[in-house]
Amino acid sequence: MYDYGSFTFESKSEVLEKSVRYWNPDKTKFWTNSGVDLVIDRREGYFLWDMSGRRLIDLHLNGGTYNLGHRNPEVVAAVKDALDRFDVGNHHFPSVARTALAEALIASAPEGLTKVAYGSGGGEAIDIALKSARHATQKRKIVSIVKAYHGHTGLALATGDDRFAKIFLADRPDEFVQVPFGDLEAMERALSGRDVAAVIMETIPATYGFPLPPPGYLEAVKALTEKYDALYIADEVQTGLMRTGELWGITKHGIQPDILVTGKGISGGVYPITAALLSDRAGQWLDQDGFAHISTFGGAEVGCVAALKTLEITTRPEVRSMVHYISELMRDGLNRIQQMYPDWMVGVRQNGVVVGLEFDHPEGAKFVMRHLYELGVWAIFSTLDPRVLQFKPGILMPRDLCEDVLDRLEVAVGRARAEVRSTDRRAS
Repeated sequence: MYDYGSFTFESKSEVLEKSVRYWNPDKTKFWTNSGVDLVIDRREGYFLWDMSGRRLIDLHLNGGTYNLGHRNPEVVAAVKDALDRFDVGNHHFPSVARTALAEALIASAPEGLTKVAYGSGGGEAIDIALKSARHATQKRKIVSIVKAYHGHTGLALATGDDRFAKIFLADRPDEFVQVPFGDLEAMERALSGRDVAAVIMETIPATYGFPLPPPGYLEAVKALTEKYDALYIADEVQTGLMRTGELWGITKHGIQPDILVTGKGISGGVYPITAALLSDRAGQWLDQDGFAHISTFGGAEVGCVAALKTLEITTRPEVRSMVHYISELMRDGLNRIQQMYPDWMVGVRQNGVVVGLEFDHPEGAKFVMRHLYELGVWAIFSTLDPRVLQFKPGILMPRDLCEDVLDRLEVAVGRARAEVRSTDRRAS
């Protein structure tokens, strides 16, 4: 019997069976058929425990949600204290917690961002960003990147890959245009009609496998938005909060975006909260009609406290130093492993602790993922490019754990290569 207080289960198999019946049949079956029968139970720091009691090192972090680890003690303590005074709050009224977080976010942000609008999930914050850009420019068209991912809500869904949009009839080619990542000529063609409200880009596209922007590319895109009177929206949901070694990845390119979106990790992994940071121009609607966007749980006051503590921890000088140390340690280890298997592990895409590992097989990352899982490490393949494994150390991960992960990765890469090569030989 597994007793969780307010609910119980007889077994892990019961959970999986009822997950198929009541929750998400396709997703549940996908993972079990992939050899990943994970049902997460206890979690702490950078560790997960399956219901069976098996421990995993978390290198997925749910897209950076657990940047500071699971149930970070400082964030948990701040939320527990907050519950003595706060709850979700009332989104219609001024709030001490929302105001304090907004002030802290703007103080941390690239120059030119002056207002904050809150959401409860990343897609909602992207929707706020897109609506803000449309209001500011009085244009409808949005340009994003082929294989982009910005969330699953209404407008956000239309900016992403067709796989997620068409199933819900949310592909809108007349209003949402996509261009290849790194192609400046295509970007200028899309903008040249001067009918584009905004270009939205992840600083490093996560679900596409973390392809690194070519030198000068993001800067040139920003210049094109200024030339053709469009806004630049920096989606920093996965690249923000020190993951690149700077608080916001976009600042490494010297870019002042018109809108910046943060989510996932800003929650501390404890309470859902996201935000769109807006320039004066992008935030004009807040002066015109502050009721134009309403979100009952956007900027929930307990979430604001979690975010404030998360931001304070993340901006400590010693944390910045730790990220640079982890980045170098991982770079050295990954280069060593790549040299051992140069015909299999063909690329290391890294900016800080944002890392994608590229393999010489259309679904190579799935093989490595499964072997890592068997070896006690959870890292996930890139949904829109399964050649690439998303490999994401936490920003507080201690040295011994980093070295442990690299040792396990070396074994997993070797086993996956051997499996694929053996399968190829049998097929021929």
